[in-house]
Amino acid sequence: MEITTAKSPTISQQRVNCKIEQGIAEVMLSRPEKLNALDLPMFRALEQTLLSLRQLPGLRAVILHGEGRAFSAGLDVKSMLKQPLAALDILKREADEATNLAQRVAYGWHLLPVPVIAVTQGLCFGGGLQIALGADFRFSTPDCRFSVMEIKWGIIPDMSGSVTLRNLMGVDTAMELAMSGRELLAPEAKVLGLVSRVCEDPLAEARAFANDLLGKSPDALAGIKQLYRQAWAHSDEAMLKEETRLQQKILGRPNQWRATLKGLFGWRLRFGARRDLN
Repeated sequence: MEITTAKSPTISQQRVNCKIEQGIAEVMLSRPEKLNALDLPMFRALEQTLLSLRQLPGLRAVILHGEGRAFSAGLDVKSMLKQPLAALDILKREADEATNLAQRVAYGWHLLPVPVIAVTQGLCFGGGLQIALGADFRFSTPDCRFSVMEIKWGIIPDMSGSVTLRNLMGVDTAMELAMSGRELLAPEAKVLGLVSRVCEDPLAEARAFANDLLGKSPDALAGIKQLYRQAWAHSDEAMLKEETRLQQKILGRPNQWRATLKGLFGWRLRFGARRDLN
C-alpha cells in the first residue's frame, strides 16, 4: 500500500485503486472484467485501503464506487469454491475482535469518522450491497439492480448486513429482501431505504456533495456521524458476532451446497457468468 502526497495522490494495489485530492478519497473497486466480484484478494485490498484511510491525516470524505458496468456482483462464489480455505479465512475472527475480514470490508466504512458516499451502477448484489450499505449515503443510477442475494447460495447476509439493514428499514422488509433474494431497481430501493439518491450521474453528484462538505466543520461532521449512528443502532458487536456464528453453522451443509449449485447454474443462464465471472 502506497500513500502519497497531494502532488501524487494515489493509493494503488491489486483489486482496489484510491485517489486522494483535497482531502476527498475516491476508492474504486477495480476488477471490472469480473463485475468487481469479491474474491480473497479483493477482501484483502479493501481491508488495507480502509486501514490506510483511517491513518490518513486530513481526510474529509470518501467516495466509494466500482469500475466498469457494475458496483459489485457480490461474492465470487466460483473462486471461493476453488479455495475453500479462503471462505474460512474471511470468516475467521480472533477472540478479542468484534468483526471478521468479511465484515470489516463493509462495516469499516461505517466506522470511518468522515462521510462516506457509495456510488452504485449496474449490479449491486450480495456482498457488494453489504459494502455499499456500510457507507453513510448511496447514490445510484436509475437502472442499478440490487439484491440481498446470499439466500441464492444457501447462506445468510454476514458482512454486517444485520446491522446496516436494521438502521434503514423495518425488520419485516429486511427479512423479505433477505429471504427472497429478489432484485429491485434503484427507484424501489430508494423507497425502501437502501438508496439515498437516484440520479443520472451519481458519481458527479457524489463529488459535488463531497466538495460541499469541505466547507463544513470536520469536527461537526464527525460528531453528527457518531451521534446519529449511536441513536439509530445498538449492540452492533453482538450482532456482528451472531452473523459469524450462524454462517459457520450453515456453511458446508447439504442444503447450502444444493443452493450454491442452483445459484451458479441460474447465474450463468441470466448474466453470462461464463464470460464475466470465470
